[in-house]
Amino acid sequence: MKQFDYILLGSGASGLLMAYRMAQDSFFDDKSILIIDKEKKNSNDRTWCYWEKENDDWQDILTTSWKNIIFKSDELNHQETILPFEYKMIRSADFYTKIWSVLEKKQNVTFLLDEVKSIHQEANQAKVITTKNQFTTKVLLNSILFTDDYKKQSQYPVLQQHFVGYFVKVKEAFFDDSTATFMDFSIPQKGNTRFMYMLPINKREALFEYTLFSENLLPIEEYKNAIETYINELGISDYEITELEKGSIPMTSYKFWKHNSKNIINIGTAGGWTKASTGFTFKNTIRKTKFLTSFLKKELPLTEFHKTNRFWFYDLLLLDILKDKNELGASIFSSMFKKTSAKKILQFLDEETTFWEELKLFYRMPKLLFIKYLVKR
Repeated sequence: MKQFDYILLGSGASGLLMAYRMAQDSFFDDKSILIIDKEKKNSNDRTWCYWEKENDDWQDILTTSWKNIIFKSDELNHQETILPFEYKMIRSADFYTKIWSVLEKKQNVTFLLDEVKSIHQEANQAKVITTKNQFTTKVLLNSILFTDDYKKQSQYPVLQQHFVGYFVKVKEAFFDDSTATFMDFSIPQKGNTRFMYMLPINKREALFEYTLFSENLLPIEEYKNAIETYINELGISDYEITELEKGSIPMTSYKFWKHNSKNIINIGTAGGWTKASTGFTFKNTIRKTKFLTSFLKKELPLTEFHKTNRFWFYDLLLLDILKDKNELGASIFSSMFKKTSAKKILQFLDEETTFWEELKLFYRMPKLLFIKYLVKR
């Protein structure tokens, strides 16, 4: 049985971001930190997009960024600058390289290639059991989703943000690399909430991502056919697919944090850090890891970290609607972009608007629909 001051389970975005924050804070210099994962990631297995007003810690590894976004649907075709925000893209290989270049210089940080089998809250410590070892710690930060309780309950709806993306290269300059297609709902909805991202990396390369907010995943060929149809309709016939990515992110207001205990805190998707109404995770993780690093220095019970706010309830209402009436997603998002500036919507999704601003935004949306689901809740 080996003891560490801090143990982090999982070396994805949330686990590595927490380790990075701790490695940069002198408070943790004399603390032993263990990271456990069954693999040490170093490839482009993820693409993260987020928006920010200023240069941040990740400016040096941005793949690209955009100052303008396009929103499309059958009701609306709208292009707008989002300054002072920029919409930014990071590839995971660059992220992993940056994080590990810091962590590998820290003598108090250990990485272990091993598979975690279970975690346990004991009297005054947490215990981790892996394939080969057992460890104890006063602070266990877990990003592994051990339970599927969130799928089995009925109190909170569970949708998936599921997607397939093509990285495409064309022979001649074609794309406007100053503008990202944030959401294009003009594609066939087929009874779901379906849209396309089109994110130009430069004038000859772009990421096309077919995304759904719905309960069930599709056969892989359906995603591919939708992307290829979209590319052809843009007038692109000669192109190379350089990479393919796919994923599925749970969208739910389920209270993941109720599984936290005195010495165990769940982080990332396992901790409910995914923005339930959109599936965006990276920006929330940037923010949450800053707060959690400060919180750890107070040495309080880990159950005291999470605070639910009114935005949690807003997300819940939208998911209630999309669970019952998934085909209305395009109309709901269109009503937001039709009457509200993109900058204000980004502030709202960042949970940085005032209650009065939120009331004005809700007034411009399908009021009777939201009132009905508000009453149901």
